[in-house]
Amino acid sequence: MQTIDTLRKKISAIDGKDYGAYQSLIGVYEYGDFILFCDRIPKDPYAPPHTGIYRLRIPRDYTTIPSGVYDSVITGTAYRDFCARKFYDASSRISGTRLGTGYSGIMTIDKPGQSILERSSVVVTAAYLEIRFFIGLPAEGRNITSQATAVMLCDKLPAIVETSLFARNIDTYGLEEHIRTAEDADCLRKKLTSLKLVAFIADGAILPRRSGTDDKPMEEKQAVFFRSPARLRTSIALPHAGTITGMGIPEGITLIVGGGYHGKSTLLNTISHGVYNHIPGDGRERCVSNQNTIKIRSYSGRYIEKVDISPFINNLPSRSDTRAFSTENASGSTSQAAAIQEAVEAGAEVLLMDEDTCATNFMLRDHKMQMLVDKKDEPITAFIDKARPLFTENGVSTVLALGGSGDYFDIADRVIQMKRYVPYDVTGKAFRISRQFPSCRSVEDRRFPRQSGRRIPLPGSMDPRNEYGKESVYMTEVYRIHFGKTIIDLTDVEQLVELSQTKAVAAAIVFLQRSIDGKKSIREILDAFEIERSDKGIDFISEKISGHFAGFRILELACAINRLRGMKMR
Repeated sequence: MQTIDTLRKKISAIDGKDYGAYQSLIGVYEYGDFILFCDRIPKDPYAPPHTGIYRLRIPRDYTTIPSGVYDSVITGTAYRDFCARKFYDASSRISGTRLGTGYSGIMTIDKPGQSILERSSVVVTAAYLEIRFFIGLPAEGRNITSQATAVMLCDKLPAIVETSLFARNIDTYGLEEHIRTAEDADCLRKKLTSLKLVAFIADGAILPRRSGTDDKPMEEKQAVFFRSPARLRTSIALPHAGTITGMGIPEGITLIVGGGYHGKSTLLNTISHGVYNHIPGDGRERCVSNQNTIKIRSYSGRYIEKVDISPFINNLPSRSDTRAFSTENASGSTSQAAAIQEAVEAGAEVLLMDEDTCATNFMLRDHKMQMLVDKKDEPITAFIDKARPLFTENGVSTVLALGGSGDYFDIADRVIQMKRYVPYDVTGKAFRISRQFPSCRSVEDRRFPRQSGRRIPLPGSMDPRNEYGKESVYMTEVYRIHFGKTIIDLTDVEQLVELSQTKAVAAAIVFLQRSIDGKKSIREILDAFEIERSDKGIDFISEKISGHFAGFRILELACAINRLRGMKMR
């Protein structure tokens, strides 16, 4: 193992040379209090962060690792998430601005968002704490600037480690609160099933976000604190917070109604993101949802391969078989039908829909339209006629935010009205309106048979190679994966919350190529993957060491596979 003095000499020797000379720094260096591994150094100052990997290891004795933190997966995940945040904050503060060309001067870790996630950027063993991060070594043009490099690696890096990871500088109260918050949320989510709830929103929660592009909570002086309607108020005992109260949303069909800008979508988005635990101060720390909750919307133009959309769409004029429907360019209604069927196939138990992002003709065919267009001339059976059997025959609940389709009162189990971000239980009033003004529309189909088909991916159809025959998988934004010769568009997969998740999903697709043998169904492949991930952790999806992965659900992985153009099934 080399010393930090050796590293200084190496840096000095390459001053002014071409950027590729940085390869001479690859190796392991002893800093005294920690060890630095320079594993992969980009050969170009403009190379994206994921092409480089640096690691530092700190003896456990130097860190603050609470006793029993690894007694459960959730506490271990919360501890590593906390470390990632502290390292990110310190590196952002100490490394300063870019120095020169491209990524020059940057030391950072993948930026954590508002959710507590499994992260490959932090590893803990019986002997050490390891941080995986990125360094943009300084250059002017393509020429190395040694003085700036020495300051980064020999002065700033030790300062970042000292302030963010050493026990003497750790905010132990903040660490304990981070872990307790995750434990309470996890306990709360696990109790939903026994209480026959699909979601729980705690009294006092802050649901509104600062903006559509900022997921941090709205300032308290502007926000309306959540208050549950009395009829839906539920009390739940938690290990750290004690007994809390909030709104429990039961299984079945729930409508969220109200005027525009009164909080319908905000409540629905809270339920959508309730599949993740949130950091202290987020405002949604005790707002949780069934882990298998998925948000559904229409998305014209998406790819569909051999999906059984027959419960919703049949008797097409083209006579296409909708029991195994494929298209390169789906319509809004077809995309929504496929999204529901794919979600159920992947194990979804709760569907979330916002009227604003749904296909109108998929959601409702009213009485006047039924009178004008005979059912034999309309291939689509609206969701209003399928939501009830979807629950009674398949056990899949629906939570729907809407402001313009009162016919849905007829099938609802409960109706929640949002007024100025405060929920009111208006179920009784909605039912009275339904009785007073009965709908004249006809129910067009009361069945929703369980899926009987098995979609089987064909070998070679998940090909990550580009036109030059080289593996090429990269992403620069959360909802877009460049995969080989194509792009996986995830615009309608709204429950991905961090770019690190998207990176992990892309790596998982590459990994799953080996599982495609033309015999196993997509569900069997996903189930086997989940078992292996639970046993080995997120690192197993890549042969290369990576600090750029964050935890994702099987539902998001299934969504990405289903949107991969060129994926073939039988």
